[in-house]
Amino acid sequence: MNETNTTSQKNKNKYYNNYNKNNKNKIPVIQTSSVTIPDSVTALNEIKEKIIGGIQSSKANKARQTKENPGIRETREPKKITEIKEVKEIREAPPPVQVKAPPPVQVKTPAPASVQIPETETDTGPKIEIVGVRFKPVGKIYFFSPGEDRYAANDKIIVETSRGLELGYIAIPNKKVSAGKVAQPLKHILRRASEEDAARAERNKKNAKDTIKIANDRIKFHNLGNLKMKLIEAEYTFDNSKLIYYFTADGRVDFRDLVKDLAAIFKTRIEMRQIGIRDQTKAVGGLSICGRPFCCNSFLQDFAQVTIKMAKEQNLSINSSKISGACGRLMCCLKYEHEAYDHLSKDTPKINSIVEVSTGETGVVTESNLLTGICKVKINHKAADAGEIAVKPFPKKNLKIIGFMKNEQEHLYDKK
Repeated sequence: MNETNTTSQKNKNKYYNNYNKNNKNKIPVIQTSSVTIPDSVTALNEIKEKIIGGIQSSKANKARQTKENPGIRETREPKKITEIKEVKEIREAPPPVQVKAPPPVQVKTPAPASVQIPETETDTGPKIEIVGVRFKPVGKIYFFSPGEDRYAANDKIIVETSRGLELGYIAIPNKKVSAGKVAQPLKHILRRASEEDAARAERNKKNAKDTIKIANDRIKFHNLGNLKMKLIEAEYTFDNSKLIYYFTADGRVDFRDLVKDLAAIFKTRIEMRQIGIRDQTKAVGGLSICGRPFCCNSFLQDFAQVTIKMAKEQNLSINSSKISGACGRLMCCLKYEHEAYDHLSKDTPKINSIVEVSTGETGVVTESNLLTGICKVKINHKAADAGEIAVKPFPKKNLKIIGFMKNEQEHLYDKK
């Protein structure tokens, strides 16, 4: 058995020796541009050392060149990516803060009383010149471009509108305003109105009133009176191209047959406009309960929103007959003083407020007058159980609000 193993071992050694003799010059190698790297660990280590040495020598050469020639800038090499096990953050100190000295304060000396300083406008945008034009004695004001002409108040002019040519009156003379406050482009004034134009406008008003009687007859013929259709006003345009009727009704009205009849009679275009009860009062006019003409017919251009809350804040009686106008709506004059009452109510104790007076006593506000600033306070004495309660007037500046009563049965001493 041992002899057999020895023989096989000898055969293997003989085979390997012959193989090495035949393949001695066939060891695989890796060719590079400068170094031949044999396929072995020792050769790789030698090549690594040569590469590192070449890098270090190149750095030394560059440093020497930089010292000899300061004008040559040192180029930065890309950073090597290595595995970092421990990361330490090194924060640079912030740069010193440069504190600037405050600018010198410019003290302006007050101007003498005789010198008038003009007011500066906050709007510094472009300016355009406009004029305001009215077409009715109490109506909206529309802006037009005056061109190079100058106009005074109440001058009569001819302008072109969406309804055609119209005769208007100058309500606002030439004035420069910010371009952003006016809808552009503005229409130009065509010309000044002559005496013939004024006479024609008056003739149109008279003819328009005469057509109301004929129109009412046609309304009855078409049984539109059952819908409570009532004509209020009629007007011609300046060039007689259109006849406009203003009417009131409880609901929608089908007036197509009526328009056909009126167009055949007057030989012009007919336009029907339904208006509200407030517009009717403005067109008709009259005297209010104060004895003066209606505000809407005298100077109001638009109708402001009026609520019942405004009457309550002014301590008015909530009686529809006393706070309503001739139109059946709340009177427009309730709006006039609303801002003043709203401002005064902010610092005046309300009714049922628990207050402390200047004498140190406490009580409940039973009545307050916003205009005079006097509040009536029900004083609660220590002997309140005996019924010794007095009501005294106090200025609002001597009152301090400390609470509020939810109902009349709630006593002041329950608060304490």
